[in-house]
Amino acid sequence: MNAQVKPDSTAITLIEAITQALAYEMRNDPSVLVLGEDVGVNGGVFRATAGLHAQFGSQRVIDTPLDETTIAGLTVGLASQGMKPVAEAQFDGFMYPMVDFIVCHAARMRYRTRGRLTCPMVLRVPWGGGIRAPEHHSEANEAIFTNVPGLRVVMPSSPQRAYGMLLSAIRDPDPVIFFEPKRIYRQYKEVVADDGEALPLDVCYVLRDGTDLTLVTWGAQVKETLEAAEKLAGEGINCEVIDVATLRPLDFATIAESVAKTGRCVIVHEAPKTAGFGAEIAARLAEESMFDLLAPVERVTGYDTHIPLFRLEMKYLPSVDRIVTAARRAMAAG
Repeated sequence: MNAQVKPDSTAITLIEAITQALAYEMRNDPSVLVLGEDVGVNGGVFRATAGLHAQFGSQRVIDTPLDETTIAGLTVGLASQGMKPVAEAQFDGFMYPMVDFIVCHAARMRYRTRGRLTCPMVLRVPWGGGIRAPEHHSEANEAIFTNVPGLRVVMPSSPQRAYGMLLSAIRDPDPVIFFEPKRIYRQYKEVVADDGEALPLDVCYVLRDGTDLTLVTWGAQVKETLEAAEKLAGEGINCEVIDVATLRPLDFATIAESVAKTGRCVIVHEAPKTAGFGAEIAARLAEESMFDLLAPVERVTGYDTHIPLFRLEMKYLPSVDRIVTAARRAMAAG
């Protein structure tokens, strides 16, 4: 799917699109509030909430203690009582103290109460590596949460999708983990209309049509994957590029349709390889698309280590060259 660009739109970065979506929804829905560490007066560590405190006040843009467990508990409580809280985890590696409330309460609220209560909360999480930060600030831990029934797990890769998908996440009656690839927060600008028009969740976005090979990715790796597709085009290999965008629930039909056309698939993600979400996609292809495949599914991923600090960080992340090499291998097989 592709977002429609309005002629009166403004070019903004991904982080600005996040701020714009938050402001729009807070203006139009008084039940929406923002909470987290430094999100108020300071505007957030990445400036995602800059200006919201001055616009909406301390009752709706709440600076919390430096206590992720408390943030998660407050968020679940507010959501279960009719509010629509948008909490910030500040960094992906800070999520672990929140897991009890996310997994045991937020994700189970509808199930536990047989639909009498829901949990319309969003947890915004700056995600991934590539910004020269310590390891607790550079994790790609999305696969942990894709295993939890009752959660939506979303990861936009462009300003347009960040704006539209965040609006949908806030409006969703159930909990959404909204991972934000911080490496591309300010990497480029895109025209985005501040019109409140949401984009659908639970669908993959086909960013490039192709006939020879399917490249499946999400988050910050979309950039390298598109660059690899362009390089492969120069070799006569026509790649289809799919941005998964919503990891749970997975729109596997779009991936399967593409693989039925191309016969080959390379999955790219920056999380460690073992039990990364790419393994789930590969397993589904083995189960449901086996007879469409002309070659084994390839995975280009991070390594099974903690992300190394600074000098080796970019070596850890999948590169254009690694993606191209995997694609050539897939094309040569079968």
